[in-house]
Amino acid sequence: MDMMKEKFAKLLLGEDMSGRGKGVSSALALSNAITNLAASAYGEMKKLEPMAPDTKVKWKKEIDWLLSVTDSIVEFIAVKQKNKDGSTFEVMATRQRNDLQANIPALRKLDTMLLDCLDNFKEPHEFYYGSKDDDKGEKTQRSDDKWWIPVPKVPPNGLSESNRKWLQYQKDSVNQVLKAAMAINAQVLTEMEIPDAYIDALPKNGRVSLGDSIYKMITEDFFDPDNLLSSLDLTSEHKIVELKNKIEASVVIWKRKINAKDTKAPWGSAVSVEKRELLEDRAETVLLILKHRFPGTPQSDLDISKIETNRDVGYAILESYSRILETLAFTVLSRIEDVMSADAQAKGLASMEKTKSIKEEADPISKDATETNAEQQGETDGKKANDENAELKSAPTKKLSYTERLDVLGGSRSPTARH
Repeated sequence: MDMMKEKFAKLLLGEDMSGRGKGVSSALALSNAITNLAASAYGEMKKLEPMAPDTKVKWKKEIDWLLSVTDSIVEFIAVKQKNKDGSTFEVMATRQRNDLQANIPALRKLDTMLLDCLDNFKEPHEFYYGSKDDDKGEKTQRSDDKWWIPVPKVPPNGLSESNRKWLQYQKDSVNQVLKAAMAINAQVLTEMEIPDAYIDALPKNGRVSLGDSIYKMITEDFFDPDNLLSSLDLTSEHKIVELKNKIEASVVIWKRKINAKDTKAPWGSAVSVEKRELLEDRAETVLLILKHRFPGTPQSDLDISKIETNRDVGYAILESYSRILETLAFTVLSRIEDVMSADAQAKGLASMEKTKSIKEEADPISKDATETNAEQQGETDGKKANDENAELKSAPTKKLSYTERLDVLGGSRSPTARH
């Protein structure tokens, strides 16, 4: 109870323990509290292993504290009641807000699925993680930007078929959690209001936001979002987030022009409403593909500004809870894919070794055949040489002239006399 009082006191103060009113809003304080709790409970998750029992107890207890706030976020509805005489009348009753009533139980279920998935890796499996001191000759660390994440090890011939199927099932389950959390998070962010500061910083039109090259591709008659993405450099998280910022800014600009909500200056009529709707739809399609193709990327400028200025506590809890579940699911999925990659590599090496051994077994046979052919050829050549020598010995000896010796040696005679 004391811990709970202390935590909620910090939330009420907006993380400003001085009490001078300089803290953040209650919504942002709750959002930060859920984010920090997930970071302390799950950590970076370098390996596929169950959460420690005491950490799991702490996570479940404190996340329940933070989610209990949603029980008091209600809306009024009309309900009918009966009098003693049998007549009915309407009164106003309260119930939990619709979006919270639908999404909080769903997010709790996704949370439980993730914990159960991690618990499944408690039993001994065929893969493991080596320490830095073990097998110094082998590769135990990554060579990419996540160099501190250990590389999983598998048997020399790879995982067994049953273990491979079990791992694929775990991957499919976590992938379902990831997709569901992404959908809830995207829906909540869509319902949040766009801050005025973000709108004031927007360019004057979507073409300026996207750039000439992207704008030209998105306005073509035959538009293919995959071709657009394949033509761009998306090799780093920074470039992916930069592209998301450009597309989201252009979508906001086109929506505002379509709804005619901007009264600062006339936008002009160079582009029709129908074309703006088409461009908006294409940009949102590219944005959706980008988010699903590169999950786990940092938040865009629009998302960050919405979270920081949001005052709806219910939205703050839904957004932060779905976001941390999305991040955790993506991390677990990445660790499972690491094991699968190590298995595929080991399986490929085992197949190469098998092919090499088969060739080595076949080589002695071809080698013996080659040696036999060489011996037979040698015997034939030797016999032919002996026959030629015998013919030379049997021929009568004759003294050759100088010119005849030249003919025998392959030389040429002197020029004939001119006269």
